[in-house]
Amino acid sequence: MALVPLSRKGSRGSSRPDATAYLPTTRAEMDARGWDELDVLIVNGDAYVDHPAFGGALIGRFLEGRGYRVGMIAQPKWDDIADVSRMGAPRLFVGITSGNLDSMLNKLTAQKKVRSDDQYSPGGRTNMRPNRASIVYGNLCRQAFSGVPIILGGIEASLRRIAHYDYWSDSIRRSVLLDSKADMLIFGMGERPVWEVADRLAAGETLQDLRSVRGTAHVLRKGQWEHIEPSRFIPDRKPVFLPSYEEIKSSKERFSEMSGAFQKETNPGNGRPLIQPHGHEAVYLNPPAEPLTTDIMDGLYDLPFTRYPHPSYTEGIPAYETVKHSIVTMRGCFGGCSFCSITEHEGRVIQSRSAESVLREVRALRRMDGFAGVISDVGGPTANMYQMKCKEERIEKACRRLSCVHPGVCENLVTDHGPLVELLSKVRKEEGVKKAFIASGVRYDLAERSPEFVEVLAEHHTGGQLSVAPEHVDEDVLDKMKKPGAESYERFAEMFECASQKSGKDQHLVPYYISGHPGSTTQSMIELALYLKKRGLRPRQVQDFIPTPMSMATSMYVTGLDPFTQEPVYVAKGLREKRMQKALLQYWDVEQHDLAREALIKAKRGDLIGSADRHLVPPASGKGALSIHEKRRRQGRRDQPHGRVGRRAAPTGGRKRK
Repeated sequence: MALVPLSRKGSRGSSRPDATAYLPTTRAEMDARGWDELDVLIVNGDAYVDHPAFGGALIGRFLEGRGYRVGMIAQPKWDDIADVSRMGAPRLFVGITSGNLDSMLNKLTAQKKVRSDDQYSPGGRTNMRPNRASIVYGNLCRQAFSGVPIILGGIEASLRRIAHYDYWSDSIRRSVLLDSKADMLIFGMGERPVWEVADRLAAGETLQDLRSVRGTAHVLRKGQWEHIEPSRFIPDRKPVFLPSYEEIKSSKERFSEMSGAFQKETNPGNGRPLIQPHGHEAVYLNPPAEPLTTDIMDGLYDLPFTRYPHPSYTEGIPAYETVKHSIVTMRGCFGGCSFCSITEHEGRVIQSRSAESVLREVRALRRMDGFAGVISDVGGPTANMYQMKCKEERIEKACRRLSCVHPGVCENLVTDHGPLVELLSKVRKEEGVKKAFIASGVRYDLAERSPEFVEVLAEHHTGGQLSVAPEHVDEDVLDKMKKPGAESYERFAEMFECASQKSGKDQHLVPYYISGHPGSTTQSMIELALYLKKRGLRPRQVQDFIPTPMSMATSMYVTGLDPFTQEPVYVAKGLREKRMQKALLQYWDVEQHDLAREALIKAKRGDLIGSADRHLVPPASGKGALSIHEKRRRQGRRDQPHGRVGRRAAPTGGRKRK
């Protein structure tokens, strides 16, 4: 279907649009459009922000643009069906997303403590969505809409589509598709699958007819899968049987084998269907959907987003404030970092917008209330992968490498930064643009290949500090992370410093590090702390590793095994040991000294406790200990600017640092 133009009316006396410019959220808003029925209802765990950085709005607008009547119910009450059914049953299906983050990651920290706020809720308020929202919403909608297809999507569904480890309950859980009672699960970036599903349901086909849609999963009942024929759904690709839910619950080795086998089937060019038994049932996953073309990407971001939260909200949405003046240029990441979930959700193939599409969005930004000419970010999951790809499509489709840049940059990867440099130049020249920053992660092992890009980055797109993520310095740990060696970071750091000096700017890097990652021992964290102190680096916030569902690092955390070599991997599992590893990287912080000392003593490195330059932390008492006045003085300046200090920004729509 062709895109359907929609009228957009603004409220009197304001340039902000009124409720009629959004997807309807109430029966009154449906009536204002003259609708008596929806085609598709989206139930969303996030507040409704009509901006392309928010997944629910992205899919809703995508379907609306193809002629479907789409409604949005954001953060419904989950103890009664009345709220979720206020617009009536949709004609085609109910689509469910927990929001831009997994609902448990959104709620709990690495120490399993409740977060103080929810970035995707009005006023940052907590308890606006249930735990394991996909499951709760799925069962709620099953009660509310008898006979209507229920389809899961979004990142929570993607990362929990097979049997998986749940960190917060410390247990192996079944596929979310089974526990939610949904009919279908769409994994990955869902535009192609949801479009096909909508069109085919609208044409009169049933769910049984849709079992071959790429990027979807469904349940096979007893008798449907035990003797399944390879040609049943995808004639040219023989299905792969993953170890069953029961097997991975009882065997770490089988869990590790499952993780390795799953990762090898994530390339749309050669991925095979997967079948995973769960008791008498089985989850059947089709190969991933094909990536979006540039034309479809452009059309997606040309849709009539208002770029504001729904006018029913009286409080701000924190995550929106972070991204409202940002622009996404591409999606996907071929880095394959073992702790990152981007690959499992967005895929390894880079999908880029055209320069013309980006510039059209820049012009749309100029029309927003409060836009002062500063674009907060021009990027994506990895800012400098724009338009990068394999030199031949044939090679890309056949490749089963999990990373194009680890253990080294693939010789078939085109790493030309020219298109990005040209795009940034055009953005800077747009009328009304005073500054366009790159706040997304920069992959420094790629950036060091382009001195021109580094110079442009330093001169025009850095606001004094540039965030990068070396993560560690220990080669063994970096290998488990699938990150480049420390020498790559050092080369980039030197290039960036020279480029900053050349442009006459006093700028520096803000490096991010991870504590507690599989493979990282207390001794390796001590070496990292010594590395940081030697260079005068004092990271204020260190990421304590969180085992998110389905990542390679999570498999190592659960099993103590590398999922590809089956070799043993050290894992810091106790919460106290995780806190001690984190404390070592904040060696300069008075509040972390007790834990850091405990870690040093446990590692038999008491020689690093003292008041000399070679020491990491002072003793608790006696000679060299901090006086009460010194402790107060240091505590008083903890939140003040302090040289090379790392600060972590608020969540940005699920983006990961590189």
